[in-house]
Amino acid sequence: MQILHHGAVNGVTGSCHELIINNKASVLIDCGLFQGEDSKDDLSIEFNITRVTALIVTHCHIDHVGRIPYLLAAGFKGPIFTTLASASLLPLVIEDALKVGVTRNPKIINACLSLLNKRITPVDFKTWFNLPVKGSNTAKAKFQRAGHILGSAYVEIDITNKSKNKHRVVFSGDLGAPYTPLLPSPKAPYKADTLVIESTYGDKNHQGRKERTHTLKKVIEGAIADNGVVLVPAFSIGRTQELLYELEQLIYKSAKNSKWRDLHIILDSPMAATFTEQYKNFKHMWDSEAKRKVAKGRHPLDFKNLTTVDSHAEHMAIINYLDSRQTPAIILAASGMCSGGRIVNYLERFLSDATTDVLFVGYQGRGTLGRDIQKYGPRNGYVFINDTRINIHAKIHTISGYSAHADQKGLIKFVTGMRKKPSHIKIVHGDDEAKNALATKYKEVLGSEVKIEIGKG
Repeated sequence: MQILHHGAVNGVTGSCHELIINNKASVLIDCGLFQGEDSKDDLSIEFNITRVTALIVTHCHIDHVGRIPYLLAAGFKGPIFTTLASASLLPLVIEDALKVGVTRNPKIINACLSLLNKRITPVDFKTWFNLPVKGSNTAKAKFQRAGHILGSAYVEIDITNKSKNKHRVVFSGDLGAPYTPLLPSPKAPYKADTLVIESTYGDKNHQGRKERTHTLKKVIEGAIADNGVVLVPAFSIGRTQELLYELEQLIYKSAKNSKWRDLHIILDSPMAATFTEQYKNFKHMWDSEAKRKVAKGRHPLDFKNLTTVDSHAEHMAIINYLDSRQTPAIILAASGMCSGGRIVNYLERFLSDATTDVLFVGYQGRGTLGRDIQKYGPRNGYVFINDTRINIHAKIHTISGYSAHADQKGLIKFVTGMRKKPSHIKIVHGDDEAKNALATKYKEVLGSEVKIEIGKG
């Protein structure tokens, strides 16, 4: 058994790991897009796929699935195993990725989606399924809830050799943070012999839920006071739905205050709106808190203050309206790292306005516009948007507690919560500081008997 990494080892994007089961068969875990500093002009598959018999998709964020069209183009003909909810999201994500980054030719898009749909094999959580393996060893896999976004999973893979000895490899995918809205928190697996784990926030701990909700409320109160807009660059799947849930709760609790009662919440992302519908379709996967609200007649993802913007014409009309009327509003728009999408138009118009607040609720990758605003905004710096220098007068906030990623405590707990600890841990999916800090913590907690390795491409 060997594990090769074809992405997400020198940063947090391009997740793609190859588990070599024997000399005739391997499986891929994710096949994601490179973003930010890691971006590549040529996205064609550079590694040998002749022995790859299957692809396992942990969840549908673009940095975990964005290279799938190129994998299909390279001749991959195996099954794509993923959870039931992810199976419904994956074609939507790939279609959008093709339109944004590849082509708008409907024939090419439909041909790719047709190939994709033939390959997708949905599997429920906690259900073992056999992997197509040629040669001496056999392998089976199982999805467990990761709590990151709808349908997200970590995957357990059991490899059995001729002598019937088993070796369990666990790939974390992206683990969710505890106590986030809507989805249950991930639970540690019973055991792992080898663990491949993400480290996005391996060097940080998030704010608690009460603290981050308080911060969110303060930002909104400031916007109400000065009639400004709050711009939230939000990932279409996960962060958007969690924020809608929290905003509905804040408005519900402040219903006696007319300014809160009439506050505009604008979801300006057709993809985010589509994924929000999917979240509603999979209510049975929500956590107990969210289910109780629904039972009481509340609609956490579909409330009266919420306006969804569809067409580009509506999008521009909203920007012009907000610019001319100076009315408080909260805008949630993709992309989450400000590397494209409608949020860029809002930033170009409102970033230089002192009444504007920009609220980052997710990780900002190196080399992205979001990271630059986060870095230079607090020091009254500037950024370039569409080749135009924009001076940053807006107030910049970061609430790490809304990250869909587990923090250092969560990543430690995922391992210490196992009844049978791994003998080998490979740390991936993080900047160098995060990976090194997590490796140090694991060594402190687990001792020298566990081999701690930082993954290399």
